[in-house]
Amino acid sequence: MTLTDAGSLPAEVLAQLERQAIELPSWAFGNSGTRFKVFTTAGTPRTPFEKVSDAAQVNRMTGLAPSVALHIPWDLVDDFGALREHAESEGVRLGTINSNTFQDDVYKFGSLTHVDRAVRQQAIDHHYRCLEVMAATGSRDLKIWLADGSNYPGQADLRGRQDRLAESLQAIYDRLAPHQRLVLEYKFFEPAFYHTDVPDWGTAYAQVTALGEQAVVCLDTGHHAPGTNIEFIVMQLLRLSRLGSFDFNSRFYADDDLIVGAADPYQLFRILVEVIRGGGFNSPDVAFMLDQCHNVENKILGQIRSVLNVQEMSGRALLLDREALAAAEAEGDVLTANEIFVDAFQTDVRPALAQWRESRGLPADPMRAQRESGYQSTIEAARVGGTQAGWGA
Repeated sequence: MTLTDAGSLPAEVLAQLERQAIELPSWAFGNSGTRFKVFTTAGTPRTPFEKVSDAAQVNRMTGLAPSVALHIPWDLVDDFGALREHAESEGVRLGTINSNTFQDDVYKFGSLTHVDRAVRQQAIDHHYRCLEVMAATGSRDLKIWLADGSNYPGQADLRGRQDRLAESLQAIYDRLAPHQRLVLEYKFFEPAFYHTDVPDWGTAYAQVTALGEQAVVCLDTGHHAPGTNIEFIVMQLLRLSRLGSFDFNSRFYADDDLIVGAADPYQLFRILVEVIRGGGFNSPDVAFMLDQCHNVENKILGQIRSVLNVQEMSGRALLLDREALAAAEAEGDVLTANEIFVDAFQTDVRPALAQWRESRGLPADPMRAQRESGYQSTIEAARVGGTQAGWGA
């Protein structure tokens, strides 16, 4: 499949892109930084309501971001019904609820896997609170990422921790409403360095499969060892019907949480090829979300850049001539198969996407439109002293 003679995307590709939705993380708009320094920025939201407003601005510029994920307790408010109404008034909705069991002193040696039953129960109770928030916000997914692990051999009973994790997750799973899902995220290291309790897709898959059909896996594109074939993992989880969501970001070294596609656009393309091949593109069962920590760049512009990068690589992946590729694969024609694959990746769809955005009443160049909108200067003048949290804060 190629661009039309007029340089437009084919109708069948546009029909797919029309439905694309990418959830934004509320914490991307808060103060963030590194292990060494948290940086404050002008216009930082003072409340979760203002985080939602910033996310809604990204959606106004791109038409790609209709929902906002929340992080508890960072986004606790007195009235989640009011926050839900605020989101709807801004043209977006509240999405995934993310738990946090990695900042309290009591979780120094683990949360859901801790040897002390009282600590485990505290972590379980936190997730029960998250489920209450979900009932008020209308959210479907409870996403769990754990910092649990150990730094030294002999520090912890690895088998015992897996058993305790299974028991804790089961207690949370049993509280899910019929329409809700438990989404378990994995990460191969950090902040634990000898072992992590959910280090890879296989461990996450084993744990969620034991729970039941309402438990799935989240794949964060920055949570893998260097050289990992992430698209292979995407394929397997789709094949096993357990890929529940993505956390898209980019990395050079570890969990860098950079703008999506910044380090390796070709990897993003390859991942999306497998998402499409496996039936996960625009599937209600596979949520697309960003997970970024904007340390040095403008936060709203950074989110716009990321969702546009996902859209662009989706467009390229949808142009892949799958019939020709399958024929070359069947014939063992290695070079032709690779040429077909690379040709799709190298197709510049940006002018076609700009044209299409204009036809939908959206800015042809969302980055430029945001810079010229006056939104940033308005929030900088209004939000003096905003300290809402983001990663690293």
